[in-house]
Amino acid sequence: MKAILAHLFSWVFLPLFMPTYGILLAMYIPSTPNDLSQVSMYLLLPEMKTRLFLLFFLFSAVAPGLSFLALHQKKVISTIDIENQRERNIPLLVMMAYSLVLFLLFFVKAPDAALPIAFYALPLSGFIVTSVFMGINRWIKISLHAGGAGILVGFLFAFYLEQQSFATWILPVAILASGLTISARLYLNKHRPIEVYTGWTLAVLITFFTHYFYSQCV
Repeated sequence: MKAILAHLFSWVFLPLFMPTYGILLAMYIPSTPNDLSQVSMYLLLPEMKTRLFLLFFLFSAVAPGLSFLALHQKKVISTIDIENQRERNIPLLVMMAYSLVLFLLFFVKAPDAALPIAFYALPLSGFIVTSVFMGINRWIKISLHAGGAGILVGFLFAFYLEQQSFATWILPVAILASGLTISARLYLNKHRPIEVYTGWTLAVLITFFTHYFYSQCV
């Protein structure tokens, strides 16, 4: 039963899904920005929310996922969840490329912070986190699952600090999801403790400060 739950948590909290979870929570949980001149994610028109979500989900989850399937079919990677440390460079490059394309798409098509900052800062965070992980992967098989969980937590904390009102229960739930993800990867012997804790901590810090500094620059 424990093994089943560990596999379930690993799939529900796939790294590719975590930024999308963050965007969904920010768009559909009531919130009010501290700076009322900023565009509120919650008050976006329903049609706009749908279009932005689909675009975000396409580049952050669907396109990378299909790319991984193609790499697996061509035997570039031996498993879909990229267990082999030596096989990670190309999948990480794929994730970096899609994150950068998504950031540039929002930056070019909606300049001057026409959209809520999260749509710029979150893809940029993904690009930076993936770049750092690619460097660290030379020495340890840093956990991508823990990194995805860290991106979610880092984003939600940054988003929370920018709001006058936001549901505080989301933060402990995100931390709980991180704990379940990390525990699942350890239970399945996919990673050593240093690999999951390092991945989660770096992703939290990079995402939080990327969001913070981007908001200060616009």
